[in-house]
Amino acid sequence: MRNIFGWTSLCFTAGLVGGFANSLALWMAGQYGWTAALGVNVAPSWTLAWLYPRLVWGGIWGLLFLPRWMADSVFWRGVLASLGPTLVQLLVVFPRQLDKGMWGRDLGEWTPVVVLVVNAVWGLAATLWLSLADDTPRGYSRLR
Repeated sequence: MRNIFGWTSLCFTAGLVGGFANSLALWMAGQYGWTAALGVNVAPSWTLAWLYPRLVWGGIWGLLFLPRWMADSVFWRGVLASLGPTLVQLLVVFPRQLDKGMWGRDLGEWTPVVVLVVNAVWGLAATLWLSLADDTPRGYSRLR
């Protein structure tokens, strides 16, 4: 994709797709009792009020993919990009906005691991979407 507006739109959409995958993974973990089994008090309800901000923020975080980096690894690109939202969630949102303690540990000792895993789902889904949707001959994120 050589058009910057098209590429920006694709990155935002990839982040949105990642946000949906992240939300689905977290919701399923709560519904099937996986988070409770880890002692983590996170079991969201699947509502538009819960889902909508997660999709928008997923799209905004998808703009991390605007610079074309790590061209040869969908896995590592997704995992490394997911560290941004993970750190913001653990170091800003949980302690300062939700008053759940540093790293969200008031929700359970394994909360940082749960956040790391579901955000990795975001990153992997987003990079997979980019790799499938990019129409350039050499594929997503190839430096030219």
